[in-house]
Amino acid sequence: MPIYNAPLEDMRFILNDVFKVEDFWKSTEDLSFLDIATADAILEEMAKFSKNVLLPINRSGDEEGARIEDGQVYTPKGFKEAFKQYAEGGWMSLAGDPEYGGQGMPKMLTMMSEEMLMATNQSFTLYPNLTNGACLAINAYGSDEQKAMYLPRFYSGEWAGTMCLTEPHAGTDLGIIRTKAVPNDDGSYAISGTKIFITGGDHDLTDNIVHLVLAKTPDAPAGTRGISMFIVPKFMHDDEGNVGERNGAGPGSIEHKMGIKASATCVMNFDNAKGWLIGPENKGLNAMFVMMNYERLTMGLQGLGGSETAYQNAAAYALDRLQGRASSGVTSPEKEADPILHHPDVRRMLLNAKSHNEAARCFAVYVAKFLDTAKFSSDEAAVKEAHDRVALLTPVAKGFLTDMALDACIDSQQVFGGHGYVREWGMEQLVRDTRIAQIYEGTNGIQALDLVGRKIVKNGGAFLTPYLEEIKTFAGGMSAENAFMKDALLDAVSTIEDTTNQLMALVKDNIDEINASCVDYMHAFGLMSYAYMFAMMVEAAQEQSGDFYSAKPKLAEFFVKRRLPELKARAAMALAGADTLMDMSDEYFAQAL
Repeated sequence: MPIYNAPLEDMRFILNDVFKVEDFWKSTEDLSFLDIATADAILEEMAKFSKNVLLPINRSGDEEGARIEDGQVYTPKGFKEAFKQYAEGGWMSLAGDPEYGGQGMPKMLTMMSEEMLMATNQSFTLYPNLTNGACLAINAYGSDEQKAMYLPRFYSGEWAGTMCLTEPHAGTDLGIIRTKAVPNDDGSYAISGTKIFITGGDHDLTDNIVHLVLAKTPDAPAGTRGISMFIVPKFMHDDEGNVGERNGAGPGSIEHKMGIKASATCVMNFDNAKGWLIGPENKGLNAMFVMMNYERLTMGLQGLGGSETAYQNAAAYALDRLQGRASSGVTSPEKEADPILHHPDVRRMLLNAKSHNEAARCFAVYVAKFLDTAKFSSDEAAVKEAHDRVALLTPVAKGFLTDMALDACIDSQQVFGGHGYVREWGMEQLVRDTRIAQIYEGTNGIQALDLVGRKIVKNGGAFLTPYLEEIKTFAGGMSAENAFMKDALLDAVSTIEDTTNQLMALVKDNIDEINASCVDYMHAFGLMSYAYMFAMMVEAAQEQSGDFYSAKPKLAEFFVKRRLPELKARAAMALAGADTLMDMSDEYFAQAL
């Protein structure tokens, strides 16, 4: 079984030294109750739960998988008991609204607990994760009665939530969904249609499952302007929350997937299921994006969790595995060979993964700080800035972090050689499980398109410019000891500025330039953002002493010299022009068929 030890020291460093969260919490009225001691206790307890409860059922859950029998989905052995412990431990309510029984913890803290969950059992974590998203949507758009009915039961773990968007013919293009919602005389709606790829669409972990379903009413406008969202429970319930007869909503089948096999990904059939409108009619997409944007940041954490576990196991293997002699001379003369850690290429792969993990964790907390500001601050200007920054960086947090995470998992798997490809070491499961994070909640190509098309080009860089100015201001105040990092960061910002200006000029003549450039641009943008994270980390580490802190500038130097040069290559690729892609005729792609 793979090993895992929560990187608590690094988490504390980012919270306390880089972002000085206690000062932030004390300056925010709704967070002033929280202190470092409480935060530490939460992280310590999650480290124990994830390692001792979830990690032991990760491989067995993958081997057994979820199964469906007579219209009921069953999770693997141990999942139901683990979920009960999770709920009884208060983890479902950690970030919840205190008015309805939640604990009101900030995202800067809860995202670290989510990372530990994803690091130890990605399949399990998806069940409560979807419920957390449903909580956000209902809290933002539900009526007082809906909030009072569903939120306390979600927070207690009695009920679970899902989101039902995708249909067999409608994935990214939700405007063409066919699921119908016909009004009933009692104010409810009859929901009919089929949804696919529904995570946790059915399971045996809770007493009820509440689906948030996108559908169209009879006279709805065409396209996305006609989408409404409905609450559709698996079991009907009375006003006291007592569960009754089965609703017309259930799983038709579960998908047989490459990874996350213990997570039930269902085809859901709605056959005149009774549902209730949440939020205004034809405004369902707004409500769904509250949930979707939460999930997108969490997918970045899924990638980080996978790559952290992969790195830890690869590092342990590299220290133990004896193969060949170090090029610089024998390091273990008493043994028949030296540990493979002494081979520079093995270190390259390990440091690729390590540099991603540390930068990604810092970036996730950076985005989380703006989420917390948007949610808790009473300063209108700060709230607007926070919303803008979250809008800009959410596609990066989902797209770039998961792309880099899979690369890190594969590098870590490669350290094992042939052992990385066989079952017993656990690396192949990490690669399979982490792969999905690039696909769902909007593929990474869609994330890149959102970044370039909506968040930069459409508003003329209004979101981008303040971010770049913040980075330049920070770089300008960096210490002389970190000049290498300052110079690299300013050069990265300059490259992004030049690339953005050239891209905007190209788009005026050819709209295809957005889609043709977006993935390469996102990677260049992500590398610049990682450089900013390393700059903040080396400055914070400089104020401390000890081996842990002295390693920070060394890892930053590795990143600057070995990873950051890709930024300029990605920028050049982003500006290569759409013609290299679009000049090929459709017939060219049909030649091999």
